[in-house]
Amino acid sequence: MAADILDLDATDQLLCLTAKEISALDLLKLSLGRHEKTHKRLNAIIAADLERALETAQVVDDRRARGELLGPLAGLPMTIKDGLDVEHMPASAGVEAWRHRWCEDADAVAHARRAGAVIWGKTNVPVMLSDWQSFNPIYGTTNNPWDPKRTSGGSSGGAAAALAARVTALEIGSDIGGSLRVPASFCGVFSHKPTYALVSQRGHAPPAPGAYAEPDLNVVGPMARSARDLRLLLSVIAGAGQAKAPPADLTRLKIGLWLDDPLLPVDAEARAVIEALAAEMNAAGARIEPIDSPVDLEELMDAYLVLLGGEIGAGLPKGQYRAMQRTRGLARLARAMGADPMSWAGLVLAYTPTHAEWLEANETRERMSAQLDKVFSQYDVIFAPATPRTAFPHNHRAFTRRRLKLEDGRELAYGMMLNWISLATACRLPSTTVPAGLSASGLPVGMQIIGAYGTDTRTLAVAQAIDEDFRGYVSPPGF
Repeated sequence: MAADILDLDATDQLLCLTAKEISALDLLKLSLGRHEKTHKRLNAIIAADLERALETAQVVDDRRARGELLGPLAGLPMTIKDGLDVEHMPASAGVEAWRHRWCEDADAVAHARRAGAVIWGKTNVPVMLSDWQSFNPIYGTTNNPWDPKRTSGGSSGGAAAALAARVTALEIGSDIGGSLRVPASFCGVFSHKPTYALVSQRGHAPPAPGAYAEPDLNVVGPMARSARDLRLLLSVIAGAGQAKAPPADLTRLKIGLWLDDPLLPVDAEARAVIEALAAEMNAAGARIEPIDSPVDLEELMDAYLVLLGGEIGAGLPKGQYRAMQRTRGLARLARAMGADPMSWAGLVLAYTPTHAEWLEANETRERMSAQLDKVFSQYDVIFAPATPRTAFPHNHRAFTRRRLKLEDGRELAYGMMLNWISLATACRLPSTTVPAGLSASGLPVGMQIIGAYGTDTRTLAVAQAIDEDFRGYVSPPGF
């Protein structure tokens, strides 16, 4: 059993621990061995606190031997995204100036620790968690286990790579622009973007360490290799909810399949995978039908870029921010002459919104949220791509010089990675990402299950039904 236990999801690893088929100390050592074996190829884990982790695992074993009551994660080795503070470990968010500060556990991390998790490592991220690729000057680049020449995604890219390679069974990540959903899709694992404010963000950076206000749009959520593990970890870090529940009966649900919108391109390979999954589910009795965009996407994206840009801009160095403010007039002129929202002009205006502009974007968000209430009265959940394409090759050029190439030869602005992400984020909805299958080129394709505000239990139940009856985690070749 011990040799194969890392192949199991967290729920089954915990069952082995409870049955004393393996000790917490031995399970931790197996995880550390797996990390050593894969680190050169992946560079997913960028910091560790082995001494305390070994001590913690031994304490769990001693308490279990005495028959004491233990938490739901007792003895399970875990890693944490480097955007969340973990006591006695660096918490850099890819920023050198933050790396050596003292910190205490973020709220979500503290919940996991109190539940008995053995937290031993931190996973890699981009600078300020602001990219769909995980690389930074401190720790370098994280590679995708399916193809090391490709990105694992971002900003929870180290987390997704470690999960896919079975270095860890659970991870805590975060998402403001797809940072849970994109890496899960690129690496073939599961993630859950909770309803906004369901999980505390205290101890998440950015914003700058010590901030009291929780950022708009951003959420902290679980990542795993199974849908039931998402439910388990969410119940721990949210401080409420069901750790276990049956999967959804898909024959009793009405599901909208959202694949078509001029502003939301999706690669033919990725589309084919999602369509194949939907067809298979329909054949098994699910009720899935194509739908148009639930809201006006152009209006949504305009609002989302202001809401998101306002958060990002507030964290920029003051000199850089003021320089951008001075170019607003020129940027408005460029946009009026047809410059793309993702151009330099669009980003300047998004990063430096006036209060009136933010209020207008917020009003648009609230109006669209009301429209979505009507959509979700007709459909229980919406299926949609998580990304325009599968994992792409590493590309560390300046943002404005990066392009997304699709299978049919189309090239998209790099910022269009936001487009499929925008609905759930801007309107603060839950979105569970599941592996939908492998593309013709052999890379994972993820699918979002988007639900109405507060229906996290439903999207997770649908994900669990897909996981158990249709698609689930597949081990990357060579790992």
